[in-house]
Amino acid sequence: MAHYAFIDENNIVTEVITGKDEDNLDPGVTDWETWYGNFRGQRCLRTSYNTKGNVHLLGGTPFRYNYAEVGGTYREDKDGFVPVKPKDNPSFVLDDLNLTWIPPIPLPSDGLDYFWSEENLNWMPFDPQGI
Repeated sequence: MAHYAFIDENNIVTEVITGKDEDNLDPGVTDWETWYGNFRGQRCLRTSYNTKGNVHLLGGTPFRYNYAEVGGTYREDKDGFVPVKPKDNPSFVLDDLNLTWIPPIPLPSDGLDYFWSEENLNWMPFDPQGI
């Protein structure tokens, strides 16, 4: 089972569908991206449900950086999908290496547990007693 994203003229993902596998072609079909795109009159690109942050979650080869999501964008220069920016984290910045949204300050590497505080725009120590 393959997944396909429809892209508008601004490279915004408008819909994601489940479609036919790329190696299961019907007579007269050369590839499903083209077929679905022509059928809908909109650009169509395959997307991998198992790819996130340019890592294949099952150990395979990552494909187009991230699984496409409605409202996300397609980056032509990277041939990859950028997820929607998290609404709860407006300070996050785009990591151009993996096309993911990350905090503007790196996580401390002192071995302690932290959470990102949008209010303080910083990493805060996690206090399990404060739950």
